[in-house]
Amino acid sequence: MTWNHEQMCIRAAKELKDGFYVNLGIGIPTQVANYIPKGVNFTLQSENGMLGMGPFPTEATADPDLINAGKQTITELPTSSYFDSATSFGMIRGGHIDLAILGALQVSRDGDIANWMVPGKMVKGMGGAMDLVAGVKKVVVIMEHNAKDGSAKLVNACTLPLTGKAVVNMVISELGVFTIEGGKVTLIETAPGMSVEEIRKRSEAAIEVAADLKAA
Repeated sequence: MTWNHEQMCIRAAKELKDGFYVNLGIGIPTQVANYIPKGVNFTLQSENGMLGMGPFPTEATADPDLINAGKQTITELPTSSYFDSATSFGMIRGGHIDLAILGALQVSRDGDIANWMVPGKMVKGMGGAMDLVAGVKKVVVIMEHNAKDGSAKLVNACTLPLTGKAVVNMVISELGVFTIEGGKVTLIETAPGMSVEEIRKRSEAAIEVAADLKAA
């Protein structure tokens, strides 16, 4: 069995600590906010200029003027604040964001990440991804373990245009949880019933196994 997107987000939410300032990337990562552990209070930051976001609105309460960086409608809190992009990226580049949870197309054993474009396909730009991976204190990636063609996304070296070099600390896929440090990818948790052999088979990068490997 493998984790579904909801279960991957639930696991990623465990990386949120009380008092953290957090940036969630577009796609699956935005769903992490729905699974916050009890007793954990953190503040969401959006690079388009908002600090302190509430839950997603209902259709009846949606305000088209309140959106996150992924163009999704959001809600505000009594403590929310608004500012220009220069201030927002000053927070990111100044190291004031504790954690970024992002999607990725590829992650290498050295912690390199490629997540902003596929050559030959039209893109609007890299957004804030390059600033985020360079400026935040910890980067966690949520991604499918393999691409649609079956190729590995946890690789020895990224073949797609890089977003950042040696910046990823953790990868969460439907197969398990991996830490990346010193050019080594270490499996620390497996999805239910998932074997180390299967995970290694579906990865290009060599997979080390933690001595205290946990099985979900």
